Amino acid sequence: MTVLALAPVLGLFMLAGATSFTGDPSVFILAGLAVFGAILLLGLLLCVPRPARPLWRWVRGALVLGTAGLAVCQVSAAVLTPPPLPGALRPVPGQATWSLPTGSELAYVRLAPRGQARPEPVVVVQGVPDLGGDAAVFAGLADRTVYLYDRLGTGRSARLADPSGYTAARDVADLEAVRQAIGAERMIVLGHSAGAEVATAYATAFPDRVAKLVLSSPTPAASAVRFAGLDTTQSRRLALSLLHPRSLAIDTLAQVDPAAARAFASDAELDARLDARNALVAPALSCPGASPYRPRGAGGLAALSRRPAPLLRAEPAVPTLVIRGACDPAPPLGRFASARRVEVPGAGHHVYRDRREPYLKAVNEFLAG
Repeated sequence: MTVLALAPVLGLFMLAGATSFTGDPSVFILAGLAVFGAILLLGLLLCVPRPARPLWRWVRGALVLGTAGLAVCQVSAAVLTPPPLPGALRPVPGQATWSLPTGSELAYVRLAPRGQARPEPVVVVQGVPDLGGDAAVFAGLADRTVYLYDRLGTGRSARLADPSGYTAARDVADLEAVRQAIGAERMIVLGHSAGAEVATAYATAFPDRVAKLVLSSPTPAASAVRFAGLDTTQSRRLALSLLHPRSLAIDTLAQVDPAAARAFASDAELDARLDARNALVAPALSCPGASPYRPRGAGGLAALSRRPAPLLRAEPAVPTLVIRGACDPAPPLGRFASARRVEVPGAGHHVYRDRREPYLKAVNEFLAG
């Protein structure tokens, strides 16, 4: 039985190792499936007793070979068959594109202030991008010009041909290029979820360019919950999604060689796969009984291949607000001793979606000083 359990593990090891020698998906996928099939066959031979009579030994061999062949065929079909894909994200009203000196093409929306604009604009670094929906929320920031943008590789922004370019350092460089593009000497940076990591890293690197910093639910949703907060049915669905043979292959490739993952699966498939996974986790990110928020555009390969950096280890020397929902499953940050902290009742990880008015009230009061 141990050998049978090792079959998928060793198959994935072979899949990952073969990428060191070739970037051809037909080669490294075939190598992984071959090792899986060989170990599975060996495990079945060890598990099924060998009869004394020659005829029954032939029957045993045929049954074992047929079972192993059927299993390999099923797994091969699951690995090699991409799922149906949803349509591409449509442009939202007011959407434009920054072509930055970093080489990034970023989709953004500019929201004009309701009155005379204050000097420092607000730049919102999103977690899971939703330009249209988030624009409706952040238009409520008083007397501020607001810019919302999709980080590189997510939402409606461009994807990279070389996925090794998806790094935390690139995100910080893009944000500095955004500051220069909008002509702001200093700006207010508001980062939500994974965007809070980028915002913190930027404020640490360029404290003189940040007037104030707002960290909204400053823990990536993917690392916040896993199976916590899901009921039995939801947990089972998430587990099946994670253990699907094609998902296992893609996740393994993304960790060891993102270029190989991109050669095997398209950006559209990688995006759709992560969106589907986020949708399964969504109930755990909301308060009990609330409707889960399920945005699209997480950016599959960017999220899978971008390596976390020590972005939240050093406290930026700028005025900081940490705001989170009371139902957010991620633990509160233990740092930022000098930061103002606000917890919004009845809100989960997507705090500004769950309780828009108290969220905007807290942010506006902080910006007003």
